[in-house]
Amino acid sequence: MATIMWVEDQSHWVDRFRPVLEAAELDDEPTRLQVFRLAEAACQFVRTANESQRPDLALLDANMKGDTGAGFSVSRALQRKWPDVPILYLSEYSGTDVEQEALESTWAQDFIAKHQRNIESVLCWRIRATLRQARLGAAGQTDSDDLLKSGDLTIDTASWTIYWRGTKLMNPADSRRPLAPTPRKILRYLVESSPRPVSTNRMAELLDADPDRFTWGGYRQHVRILRRAFDQAMPGEGRFTALCKTDQGIVAFGDEMAYCWKPVRSDT
Repeated sequence: MATIMWVEDQSHWVDRFRPVLEAAELDDEPTRLQVFRLAEAACQFVRTANESQRPDLALLDANMKGDTGAGFSVSRALQRKWPDVPILYLSEYSGTDVEQEALESTWAQDFIAKHQRNIESVLCWRIRATLRQARLGAAGQTDSDDLLKSGDLTIDTASWTIYWRGTKLMNPADSRRPLAPTPRKILRYLVESSPRPVSTNRMAELLDADPDRFTWGGYRQHVRILRRAFDQAMPGEGRFTALCKTDQGIVAFGDEMAYCWKPVRSDT
């Protein structure tokens, strides 16, 4: 039985998702929910709970009662007590600095937008994938179905970790932090679409982003961050970016405001 600790202050979301989660066999068995309406109550529970009360996964709202740091306080309490418990955010603040802070500062595994299409199914399959990954990680295994490979590039689509020639891609602005979620997702979609290019409009669809806000300039900026992350993982300054100019790696495609992933030769 999977036990999910859920911290959510708004009753209508609890009423909407509780029956879905309780009915879903997220870990091949019925699910048990521990619901907390206040971050303080959740933190108190974590501090005093014994090992038998340890959840298998935490599902956190980020902003509660107007406090954008409420969910983060629960995350920190969980990490101090049970650092291996996976943390997912379920929030109305997808695409904002709240999502960035959740993923970069609190080491959450995922950030799920409440208002996206087909949210009930999305929520269930993201939780199911995270539980499976946690179970395999505890056993020292990797599910090969979750690995997307292209030459020396490996993307774990369950944990969203990316390895280039055995080195994990990190945030080029701060190598202690993971690469931000949007560049990671863009790289995945480019690799999955290779050798076909992905235009700006198509990438907006894949990211489920507002096409009026996801512009060519934004796409280009995320690609710059990706190239710098590769540069950081390679010896030699700017080496990956230089490869992109030779039609390898993440390559600009014609005049269609598109990019294409082209496998890098192993001898470069």
